Amino acid sequence: MENLRISLVQSPLAWENPDANLHYFDHMLGKKQDTDLVVLPEMFTTGFTMKPEKNAEKQEGKGLLWMRQKAKELKTSITGSICVEEGGNYFNRLYFVGTDGNYKSYNKRHLFRMGNEQNHYQQGKERIIVDVKGWKILPLVCYDLRFPVWSRNKWTVKNDVPVAEYDVLIYVANWPEARSYAWKQLLIARAIENQCYVVGVNRIGADGSIIMHSGDSVVINPLGEIISVTKAHQENMETVTLDREFLEGLRKKFPVGLDTDTFDLRT
Repeated sequence: MENLRISLVQSPLAWENPDANLHYFDHMLGKKQDTDLVVLPEMFTTGFTMKPEKNAEKQEGKGLLWMRQKAKELKTSITGSICVEEGGNYFNRLYFVGTDGNYKSYNKRHLFRMGNEQNHYQQGKERIIVDVKGWKILPLVCYDLRFPVWSRNKWTVKNDVPVAEYDVLIYVANWPEARSYAWKQLLIARAIENQCYVVGVNRIGADGSIIMHSGDSVVINPLGEIISVTKAHQENMETVTLDREFLEGLRKKFPVGLDTDTFDLRT
């Protein structure tokens, strides 16, 4: 099976200004990218707004239309979350758009209580797992990172070899610099415990509440080792290659999945 190229876009976000943000990402992505998947931050069209009644787009709105057009144009998959209104409710909704423009969506499960997100948005109920070039990917959003049961990898066994439910775990975020230590440590923990690659993409700069974000976007291998080079506070688009042979070799040599508990607390 082929390796997977993932591009992390660590960027500032114009506060509650979709046109400015989409123009910015048009420039960042350019006309052609040698990559299989582009990962954008959480609420990449507006920043982490708590005014969805003013800023939410419809389910088939401007941000999703841009993602679908860009995916087709660049012949790459794209993911990131957007503030969305549907049926009179608001969602922090991650879209995962394939090269053909088709998409799946995930509504953020864990709403950030300290920012009153639960008072403005509806909680998601189901995960999605998507396929890119045979790689199984679980995309989640920011505060989800603190809750390991939600990201727990499931395993089956074939010929005494553990087969995982997913291979790559992605977090898109607006994670403040004040808690960057937790961000970095939890991403490493998720990689080790789920024996998968982990990709964390976070914004930089100040938001509308003057909360600073350092980025600290990163790619981590299943051993918990950092394999990317993007620096804190650096505006950057970095492409990292995930090694399929390394992943499968590690799982075969050190089959943690064979001893995974069978209970499932997700409801």
